[in-house]
Amino acid sequence: MAMGTVLIACVPGYATLGVAAPLLVLLGRLLQGFSAGVELGGTKCMVVLSREPGRIAEERRIATTGPRETLAAIERVLDGWRFDALGIASFGPLELDRGRADYGSLAATPKPGWAGTGLYPRLHARYGVPTGIETDVAGAAMAEQRWGAARGMRTHGYVTVGTGVGVGMIVDGRALFGIGHGEAGHMRIPRVAGDRFPGICSFHGDCVEGLVSGPAMAARAGHGPDARSSAGVPSAMPESGDPSWRLFVHDLAAMLHNLALAFAPERIAIGGGVVEHRDWLFPMLRAELADSLGGYGAFAHAQWEANARIGPPGLGPAAGPLGAIAVGLNALAQ
Repeated sequence: MAMGTVLIACVPGYATLGVAAPLLVLLGRLLQGFSAGVELGGTKCMVVLSREPGRIAEERRIATTGPRETLAAIERVLDGWRFDALGIASFGPLELDRGRADYGSLAATPKPGWAGTGLYPRLHARYGVPTGIETDVAGAAMAEQRWGAARGMRTHGYVTVGTGVGVGMIVDGRALFGIGHGEAGHMRIPRVAGDRFPGICSFHGDCVEGLVSGPAMAARAGHGPDARSSAGVPSAMPESGDPSWRLFVHDLAAMLHNLALAFAPERIAIGGGVVEHRDWLFPMLRAELADSLGGYGAFAHAQWEANARIGPPGLGPAAGPLGAIAVGLNALAQ
């Protein structure tokens, strides 16, 4: 009994629970700490608080407008919470070289007004707790590894197809990083013969993002990108039987082909507003990828036609917000 009392006294905020609180729950919370997370997307931001592994206790949604207004709104939420660590999972490109003065800031980005915005410097200075920052897709991949469909895997990926196309690769248990984080969503791929759509990427035109992102699919359907759904992608998307979805499958599977051959991942999760609620896309993607790989080497057809290899995130739409939590917990552990 005395030991339980000591444990409760050592956990901030739990003095009122009494000695009846389960010891294992207390130990789990003691080891984890409270983590807050900021998932910053191109159209919306989720600010979340976690009190136990893999679960969101509180969340607030904020529209992503200009950096000044958005960061002020984020801080108003965080100021009302107590937490031991903070994770930031943001759209990019980000400067993630710790040796640079602008570490944790946005680099050249298609998002107007955001280039050079210091996310990590501002939030770390304000709250003074262990703080981590990763791309939103790397964070989601980390969450999938902790609590989702990639548990027990050492090499896997997370792809989001929404306002843009992002890829987060975990290799040997760590987010892949070289001179910077990868931007596989901007790779160029072979086009379908006769497809003359120019693409919408402001940097590369017909890269993968320029061909299959939400704004690209809306443009293929002859609609503008202004009206957006709650998932942050254009609401005027092609109908399910529209031929443009065959082009989508070809182009996205071409990127998956390159990822599979380059990294030999155990699984690739695909999320984001374009694929959410369109489960019929996954059998098409698996078949297209298996055909593209041609049964070469370890990439036999059976391995890539199963949900175990290509499918939605095990955490569903929570993979993104929980990704920010995972980034915060990694910072706390370090």
